[in-house]
Amino acid sequence: MYDFTPDPARPKAETYADLVAAARALIAGEPDAVANMANVAALIWQFLPDLNWAGFYRTVDGGLVLGPFIGKPACIRIPLGQGVCGTAAAAGATQLVPDVHAFPGHIACDAASRSELVVPVIRDGAVIAVIDCDSPLSARFDAEDARGLEALAAAIAATV
Repeated sequence: MYDFTPDPARPKAETYADLVAAARALIAGEPDAVANMANVAALIWQFLPDLNWAGFYRTVDGGLVLGPFIGKPACIRIPLGQGVCGTAAAAGATQLVPDVHAFPGHIACDAASRSELVVPVIRDGAVIAVIDCDSPLSARFDAEDARGLEALAAAIAATV
């Protein structure tokens, strides 16, 4: 298995490069999307500090359905266009939210969440899932985090 000990002094770009490499190695050759999402959610949790939720919502029947994750129980279904996840899926674009309480229509699955980063996973031009990361810290995520998770989403799109 892959073992990683986070180093807070390490540049984010290096951490995300290692996260992408670990994800590719871990899911290589495994055709089961749910198993792959579960392992990638665990890697995100291991690699990124200050999270209280990390995981996936899958695009199913015109909406989002909860996928593998780490954190407190979450909303099971999210309509496209609603909340941060539904907005990311509908727009096919990353949503970087420094203050979830200022986001119109935010869906609070965990009252402790203060900031959120949601990245669509796109295959053949269609959003097949979103990667959702929540933090109990305001403004936890920045553009570098967005780029890192976008690279991860692109790397795993064929196998989730």
